[in-house]
Amino acid sequence: MDFRRHAYNSYLAELSLSLSLSLSKSKILLLSSSIKLRMASTVCNKSTATEDPGTAFNLLLSCPSGLPPSRVSVDFGRSFDRIPHPDATLESSIKEIWDQRLEKNPSLYNGTKFRYGGFSLSDSSTVRTDCSICLHLGLTDYRTFVGTNLNPLWEKFLVSSEDDTVKCQHMANPLGNAAIVETSDKKILVLQRSHNVGEFPGYYVFPGGHSEPQEIGISSHLTNTDSSDSAALNEVVSKEMFDGIIREVVEEIGVPADSLTDTIFIGVSQRVMNVRPTAFFFVRCNLDSTKIHGLYSKAQDGYESTHLFSVSMEELERMTLRMPGCHCGGHALYKLMKTHKQ
Repeated sequence: MDFRRHAYNSYLAELSLSLSLSLSKSKILLLSSSIKLRMASTVCNKSTATEDPGTAFNLLLSCPSGLPPSRVSVDFGRSFDRIPHPDATLESSIKEIWDQRLEKNPSLYNGTKFRYGGFSLSDSSTVRTDCSICLHLGLTDYRTFVGTNLNPLWEKFLVSSEDDTVKCQHMANPLGNAAIVETSDKKILVLQRSHNVGEFPGYYVFPGGHSEPQEIGISSHLTNTDSSDSAALNEVVSKEMFDGIIREVVEEIGVPADSLTDTIFIGVSQRVMNVRPTAFFFVRCNLDSTKIHGLYSKAQDGYESTHLFSVSMEELERMTLRMPGCHCGGHALYKLMKTHKQ
């Protein structure tokens, strides 16, 4: 274990040394000291992957200084939707797998999700320390997620490309969200997943889930192309990225929304297994860990987790040995943020 933690820390140190590297050598475009855009899925935690492949991750986007809502925008449109796979047999397996899951669990709900389609610099003509990120989002649903990302043949849906958006163009890739929540007594909140969940039961995770299109009245794309309507919708979706993570923390931890402050976006990680992307945020809670543990027992969403832990950085390091890859990536993004602020 000590060796693996050392390898993991060495990996993070390598990431922080990228300021002097060129794009051709590092495959990382540094737009400023606060935003690092990873142009290909080449960054991976291999320190625990040999024992547990589910812990491996890529960092698709790192924002070590943290971006407030004013510097994170969204381009929402059908151009970022999933492209059906040309193999009809593979494509038909989506329905087959969903039907099998539904037969075993009739309560499954095929909800609409935002699909991750990459990102861009909001103003690519200048290089500034206050540059902003634009997330590219389409629509997908839980059925397609189960039939592509969770398909036993999921790797067959991938395209051979260093561009992650091309590589994953046939995947549902719903954009998950998760928060590194820091308490007033400087602890980090971590949940242990219950055995009721389909993915990674018993693993440690940060609180989170998904921003939901239904929360803002979206069930499909706009039929008209009026630019003012599109711009207004983009603003609503962008706001939901931040509102959604607060809602998830409230539901999973039980803290009141007004106790959560200073929410910033710190990047996007991707689990290597199933190429599942997750947007990560850093949030402060003005309650101490003792008070929070008392509230957790009354949390709305008690189905998905069994225990809440409030841990130090050292304890969190050990927990990453049993975290899904996308959450290991979230821990890496958090450590990069801490390093940047030192």
